[in-house]
Amino acid sequence: MSTVDSDVVADSATVSDAQRRILNRLKRARGQLNAVIESVESGADCRTVVGQLSAVTGALDKAGFAIISSAMRDCVAAEPDAAASASDPDAEPGSGPLTVAELEKLFLSLA
Repeated sequence: MSTVDSDVVADSATVSDAQRRILNRLKRARGQLNAVIESVESGADCRTVVGQLSAVTGALDKAGFAIISSAMRDCVAAEPDAAASASDPDAEPGSGPLTVAELEKLFLSLA
């Protein structure tokens, strides 16, 4: 187990189920990307490389959508508190829940 993996395991008690699923998707994508790199380095044929690259792209897209979906759920759940935090003059910019416009911008950036 690498240092990164052990850090993730150590923090897993504080990671939500949604975050755990997202981390698993990202780890799979990392493995797929490693396979693409190895294929290119070994001179694999174009079809193999493009097929593997397509799998990486799909895995990253799904992880991105899962992250935004999770943020949307958190935003909806936090709506009553959003008004209170928006009026807090001591709150750091960008530290509160995402606005609908911010979520939309993030979502569209994946397209």
